[in-house]
Amino acid sequence: MEPISEQSHASLLSKLLLSKLSHIMWSCTLFFVASSELFLILQKLEPKLHFLPLCFLLICFLLKWLLSRPSPVYIVDFSCLKPPNHCRVPFAAFIENASQFKLFEPKSLTFMAKALQASGQSENTYLPSPLHFIPPKTDQNEAIREVHKLLFPIIDDLFAKTNVSPIDIDILIVNCSCFCPSPSLSSIVINKYSMRSDIKSFHISGSGCSASALGIDMAQRLLRVHKNSTAMVLSTEILSTGWYTGNEIPKLILNCIFRMGSAAILLSNKNQLKKNAKYRVLRTLRTQSAFLDDGYLSAILEEDSVGKRGFSVRKNVLHVAREALRKGIYVPNFMSVIQHICLPCTGMSVIRETGKALRLSERDIEPALATMHRFGNQSSSSLWYELAYLEAKQRVKKGDTVWLLGMGSGPKCTTVLLKSVTLLSGEPKNGPWADCTLHYRPGENVKIIHHLDEQI
Repeated sequence: MEPISEQSHASLLSKLLLSKLSHIMWSCTLFFVASSELFLILQKLEPKLHFLPLCFLLICFLLKWLLSRPSPVYIVDFSCLKPPNHCRVPFAAFIENASQFKLFEPKSLTFMAKALQASGQSENTYLPSPLHFIPPKTDQNEAIREVHKLLFPIIDDLFAKTNVSPIDIDILIVNCSCFCPSPSLSSIVINKYSMRSDIKSFHISGSGCSASALGIDMAQRLLRVHKNSTAMVLSTEILSTGWYTGNEIPKLILNCIFRMGSAAILLSNKNQLKKNAKYRVLRTLRTQSAFLDDGYLSAILEEDSVGKRGFSVRKNVLHVAREALRKGIYVPNFMSVIQHICLPCTGMSVIRETGKALRLSERDIEPALATMHRFGNQSSSSLWYELAYLEAKQRVKKGDTVWLLGMGSGPKCTTVLLKSVTLLSGEPKNGPWADCTLHYRPGENVKIIHHLDEQI
C-alpha cells in the first residue's frame, strides 16, 4: 500500500503547486496590465495604445474562463447484478416459508398472497439467501455477507468492462437506505479493493428509490470541481435487515415487492475515458417535500404497536408522488426532447399512475413494467435495470436523450438527463437481460395489476 500512498500524496502536492502557480501568474498579469496603463498615462502617449494592455487583459480573462470551465461528465459504463438462481423465490415458496415462521397471522398471509399476485412480478424474482432460512437470518454478520454478494460481483464486472483499476477511483458513493453499518459500506469497498488513501468516500442513506439518481447528481457535482477524476456510484438495498415480521398491513407491502438487486456506475471527466463512454450527463435536478407532513409521513420506517420495525406505505403515497413529479419536471412538453424514460419501480400501481400523470405511452413505461415483472422492485438500482433493458432491446441510438427519474422517501424527486454519445453494440448478449430480452414485447408478457389501495 505504501506506493499507492506516495502516489496519492504526489498527486495532491502537484495540484496544490498548480493552484499556487495559477494565482501567481494571474497576479503578475494584473500587475503588468496596471503598470503598462500607468506608464502610458505618464508618458502621454497616443490614446489608441491604451487598447493594447486592455486587449491583453481581455484575452487573459477569456483564457482563464476557458481553463476554469468545468469539464463535461460522462457515464463510462454501468453493471447490474444478475442474482443466482438459488435465490429465486416463487410465490408458493414465499407464502409457505412465511407461514412456517409462526409470526404472521392468517390475515397477514392472505394479504401477502394477494399482494404478490397483484404486484406485477413474475415467479422469477430473487430474495437474498438470509431470507430463505426458517426463520430468516437477520443478524449483522448475515447482512455484511449480503453486502459482499451484492456489491463485489458488479464492481468486478465494471472494472473488467472499463479496464479501470481500483486505484483509479477518486470518488466513491454508496447508497443503501436502511442498513448503515460501522465501518460504513464505502469503507467495506475501500478495504476490499485496497483503494487509495485520499479517495473521497460517501454513504447515502434514507433516500429510498431516489438514492441512485441522487448519487449521480452528487458525483457529477463533485466531478465538476475535481478535474481529471473518476467516480464510482454503487446502488443497492440490504433486504435481510428490513424484513418485517409483524402484522400491520401497510408494513407488509415491502416484504412482497422489494427484491434483490444492485448496480455499479462509473463516471469520469477524463479525456481518455471519454472516448469509450456511453452517456454524457446533461443535467440533474433535485426537489423534495419533506417540509410537508403529508409527504414526510407517506412512506416512513417506524415501529408498530408491539415494537417491530417496518416500512409503512400510506394511502396518500400516489398523491404525494404526483406532487413530487410536478415539482421535478422543468420542461412542459418534455417528451418532444426525450426519447426514453426510466421510471421508479416502486410498484405496478405507481408505475401506471406515474405514466398516466406524465401522459406516457405503453411503450414509454414498458422498461419499468418489464423490470418490475422480471426482477421486482430493486429500490434505487431499478433505474439501471431499466436502462439495461433499453440497451438490450437496442432502442438507445447515438444522440438519444434518456431521462432517469428517481423518487423516494422524504419524499424526494431526482432527475438525471443523459445523452447517448456512442453506438452501442453487443448489449443484448450482456447484462441481466441476456437470457430473457426476447420474452418482453410492448403490451405482452407484462402483468397488468389492480391497485392495492383498497387492501391497505
